[in-house]
This record gives sequence, structure tokens and C-alpha cells, in this order.
Amino acid sequence: METQLKEVTILFAGDSGDGIQLTGGQFTDTAAQLGNDVSTFPNFPAEIRAPIGTLAGVSGFQLKFGSVNIYTPGDECDVMVAMNAAALKANLSTLKKGGIIIANESGFDSKNLRLAKYDEGANPLENHSLEDYEVHKVDVTKLTREALKDSGLGQKEMDRSKNMFVLGFVYWIYNRSLDNSINFISTKFGKKPELRDANIAVLKAGYHFGDTAEAFSTRYEIGPAPLPKGTYRTINGNQAIGLGLIAATQKAGLELFYGSYPITPASSLLHELAKHKNFGVKTYQAEDEIAAICSAIGASFGGALGVTGSSGPGIALKGEALGLAVILEIPLVVVNVQRGGPSTGLPTKTEQADLFQALYGRNGEAPLPVIATRSPADCFETTIEACRMAVEHMTPVILLSDGYIANGSEPWKFPQAKDIPVITPPMAKEKLNGSTEEFLPYKRDDKLVRKWALPGMKGLQHRIGGIEKENETGNVSYDPDNHEFMTKLRAERIEKIAEYLPKLEIDNGPEKGDVLILGWGSTYGSIKTAVRDLLAEGQEVSHAHLRHVHPLPKNLGEILKNFKHVLIPEMNMGQLVQIIRSKYLIDAIGLNKIKGMPFSSSEIKNKVVELI
Repeated sequence: METQLKEVTILFAGDSGDGIQLTGGQFTDTAAQLGNDVSTFPNFPAEIRAPIGTLAGVSGFQLKFGSVNIYTPGDECDVMVAMNAAALKANLSTLKKGGIIIANESGFDSKNLRLAKYDEGANPLENHSLEDYEVHKVDVTKLTREALKDSGLGQKEMDRSKNMFVLGFVYWIYNRSLDNSINFISTKFGKKPELRDANIAVLKAGYHFGDTAEAFSTRYEIGPAPLPKGTYRTINGNQAIGLGLIAATQKAGLELFYGSYPITPASSLLHELAKHKNFGVKTYQAEDEIAAICSAIGASFGGALGVTGSSGPGIALKGEALGLAVILEIPLVVVNVQRGGPSTGLPTKTEQADLFQALYGRNGEAPLPVIATRSPADCFETTIEACRMAVEHMTPVILLSDGYIANGSEPWKFPQAKDIPVITPPMAKEKLNGSTEEFLPYKRDDKLVRKWALPGMKGLQHRIGGIEKENETGNVSYDPDNHEFMTKLRAERIEKIAEYLPKLEIDNGPEKGDVLILGWGSTYGSIKTAVRDLLAEGQEVSHAHLRHVHPLPKNLGEILKNFKHVLIPEMNMGQLVQIIRSKYLIDAIGLNKIKGMPFSSSEIKNKVVELI
């Protein structure tokens, strides 16, 4: 029997060695190839290798796919694949009542139950505690070994393929082709035919198990989503930032230099950029965070676009050099892929708690633009905007992403190169022979932007550096009046950027009403879903989302005045809400979550209903 569905949320969960991320990624790619809209949430264990079978070692991959527009990986799951007892215990609260559990029986033996801290004899697959759910017990480990009994592989090698059995089984349930995953396996294990053949055999065994198992008689069909016509691929946030950096530098006619030091969850940005040397990209893994940003500043001084990336702890270490870039007035893009803090905090979990750090986390008065991306696909466009701002306004720019965006995936439509605006660097011109005009490195245009003079340009010798400079000449100055003038001038030129920003628009809902939900960053999908549902219920609620956090859009104040209540959901203790309150003198209301997990749309809906 086949049943048509509009959308489904699946959670794959198991030990960090069970190949959960690969399984979820493969299902995501296959769904996207069939035209479904998709949103994912990979959830990694914080420890590099937690003890097998423990709650601390649970790895999860949640995805929502459908024939309608998808904005979040789902509040609750329709289906949970639990490879062991710990996976079930850690995630059962996210499963809908009546939802499907596919449990690997071998992961619920006495040892696994003890490691998952179940009471002795309290096996949830046997004690009727799961009566609210549709439970399918499948001995995945045993069936995988049976499929590979003639392969010549050892038991440990066989067991590494059990995620492919699960993937094949779920493909059968949702009527998906195996072709995409077979091609992936053939490429991944092209030089190891015994592993290639084993994984393909187990994938097919899982699929055929679905066909022959009497307990699972229903299959589900989910048609393609109404996405705009074009060529698509699935993309995560860090991949999109990397491609955005390359596109921006190509449009600016500049070389791209990326100086970085490894840190979760920003490290994969370095990996992505290292793949694209054909575009002249230069990547440098420095010995520490300070060297990473200083190398990027040096690259910009030499005429490239210098970029550095990190997470909160690394951004803290970059603070002094970032202040140097402010006083140099030099292009620099700093990517902060936020994670839970403080200090080492929650390396694999997400948070939005670095907003104050981005705005104020430098000594002295050192203002710079801060912009925030809202989703994996949006990272491409937002990164180009960050580069444009850095180059055309001669300033360091902080681009805020987070772990949820960096690791999550969604369909991304390939842009046309002709549709990406040209970026124009304000280059100084070399002096002609016989010219006696003095070059003034801090002389400014109407945007208060100085010219970019590169080392070796004829007649443009000048002095810039970290010590306070005299206006226009760049000479070292300790004059009190000059310092105050230059401090105010640096602030004014950043505020002036607001004149060149697009007006903020209401994303969804009426221009006036009861509640405006004002968001920034990765709360976008949850807010959009909540507002869509509330509007369908007849509520007067609207949504506006900030890309430009500093300076803020010039019309933001006018928008805020049109609503009785302003609600600001953030994954922090209330940072944007303080900025909005102080700048616009309105009683904005914060909705805060600091659990290392993104908002669900229901959390936002409930708060709006409470306000109304």
C-alpha cells in the first residue's frame, strides 16, 4: 500500500561510529535529486570519541523533506532510526506520538542498556513503555552480517556497513532509488573493491528487507517541491561561504587569501577553500589564531582580499589584530561560526552568543560592520555582501554564522555569474612622472573611504599602522584633539554605510499589526514557519529579519513603531534585544534559548500566542 505525504521528518541516531552523518547525508542528497525541498540538522557528540554506547556518544542527523517549502529540519520527528539504546533514550522526546521507531535489536542488549542508564531489566523494546509509538524491531547487525557472510570480511568490518542496511530500508519505505548511493559508494571505495561491494550488498539487503518484511506493509510517496526553475545542489553553510568568497573576489578582480587555524565548527571552511586553487585561492593554516588574522591583514595590505575564520574563542584571540585592521582601514572579512560558550563551551553545539563580541569585543573605540547570514543557502549571498562592504568601504567586516547553519544543508540554486554585481575596489592611481602632489593616505571620498594604495605603486609611499594617525597625512599623532577627531571619524564612516544599505522589508505578514518578530541569523527558518502557521490561524503577526546588524537599516525604527509588540528570539541571554531597546527606546521582548539547540517553531508560536 502507498500513502501520499506532503512532508516527513526523519531522525537517524546512533553511536558516533555508526556512520549516522553519512547515512543522513546520503538520504538528503537523494531527496534533493528527486526535487524535494530539504532542511537538515546534523547533531554531533561534543567528545572526539565518547565511550561506545553511552549517551555522550550519541550522534544524530535530522532531516525534513517534502513537496512543500521547507524552512526547518522539523520540530518533531515522524520516524526515528535508533541504532542503540542510548540513541533512543537521548532522542525519544523529539518523536511525535504515534511516530515510527526503527530499532536495531542488537543495540538493546544488557550492555547497551546499562551504558544508556536504563534500569536493570527495563528494555524499552520489551516493557511496553513505547506503546504510544509504532515500533519495528530489526536486528540490523545480524542481518548485515548475514548479507556479508561470504564476503571474506572480518566481523568488525562487516559491522561498519550496517548503516547502509538502515539507509536501504528507509529508501524502500519512502520509495527512493538506490542509484545515487550506489554511485557514491562506488566513488568512495573505488580503490577498495571489497568494501565497495560489501556496502552495496548491504544497501540492497536493507532495501529488499523492506520488500519482504511483513511487519512494514506501507510505503510513502513524497512528490517534488515547487522550487523555482533552475539547477540545484544541496549545500551546507561553510561550503556556501567558501563559494561566496570565491565569487566575490572574482567579481572584484582580487586574489583570495584565507588564513585560518582549525576550530570547530569553522574548520571545514578551510577544507572547502583548499579545493579551489584553480581560482587562485591561497589557503594558509597558521600556527595560531593571531598568526592567522595577521597573515590575512598582510595579504590585504599587499592587494588581495584577506579573509580569516574561526569560532568565538578564536575571535577573542584575534581581537587586537582586528583593532589594527580597523585603524588601518583595510579590507578584511572575519567569519565567526558561532558555537556555545564561554571558553571551550560546547564545541559541536550552536549558539548566537557572540553578537556583543562582534560589536564591542575590541579595545578602544573600534567600530566595524557586522552582518549575519540566516541559512545555509543564504551564506553565499551574504558572504558576497560582506566582501563588497569590506572592499568598497575599506573596512574589516565580521560575518556571523553558527554551527546550525555551518553543518545544516538545504537546496541551493546555482546563480548566474551575470547576476552577481561587480565589486569595485577604491584603488589609488600611480603618480605620473613629474607630479609633485603629496599622497595623503587618509584623504577620503564622499563615503569617507580612503584610497587603497598598494606597496610598490609609484609615488604613493605612505605610513599606516597601529599608532594613532594624523588626519589625511597618516603621520603619527599624540594630539588629543586629533585622536578625538579620528575616533569620531572612524565611527561616522561605519555609520555612513547605512546610507548604502537596502531598506529592511517585512518578510511575511502585514506592514502593521499586533506582533512583529524581529530576528537575526539562524532563527530565520523557525520564525518563518511559526509566522506562516500563525497567519493561517488568523493572527496579526509579522516577521522581519536582519542581515545588517551594524549599522542597522535606516528604516528599522519606522517599522518597529508599526507594531504593538516586538518579539526577538535569540539563542543567547538577550543581546539584540538590548541593542534595540537602547537605540529605539521600545519595550522589545526577548525569547531566549541557550541549550546548544536551535529554536523549534512551536516555541516561537507559543510565545506569540501568550503575547496576544
